[in-house]
Amino acid sequence: MQSPHLIVSLLKGFYWFDSGIQSYMRSRGWPTLTHSQSMAMINIVNGATRPVEIARNLGISRQAVHVTLTQMARIGIIRLQDDPTDRRTKIAVLTELGEPMRRDAQMAVSEMTRRLAERIGQPALAGLIAACGADWGEPIDFEREALETDTRVTA
Repeated sequence: MQSPHLIVSLLKGFYWFDSGIQSYMRSRGWPTLTHSQSMAMINIVNGATRPVEIARNLGISRQAVHVTLTQMARIGIIRLQDDPTDRRTKIAVLTELGEPMRRDAQMAVSEMTRRLAERIGQPALAGLIAACGADWGEPIDFEREALETDTRVTA
């Protein structure tokens, strides 16, 4: 049964892609990454290389990100190096092993996108990409709105 809630559908789509990417990567002999490592890798590839940025994006603590990045460095797919703009912190960069792993993950996404178009149709896929890629604006701040209109519910 389809859920009427958008967030459930978006999460199911994320899990579908994540599961497919993991399967594709294992079929190519790559190590299996945890969800945290996979999400950190996506952030690094998209330019969020500082642990504080990754933590903010994922909604987890810097300590949790540090553990995740340390695990990824042990696997050999990233290295932590001094941030050239702030020597007090480190940044995560892909290694010679991490770069081809990233390329294979992109190939997986391309293949999965092609197959999704076959399953749901190109117009539906184009609409999905357009809707998810649209500027949704800033997140809605219900707390601020409640303070402005004094409509808070008190327990």
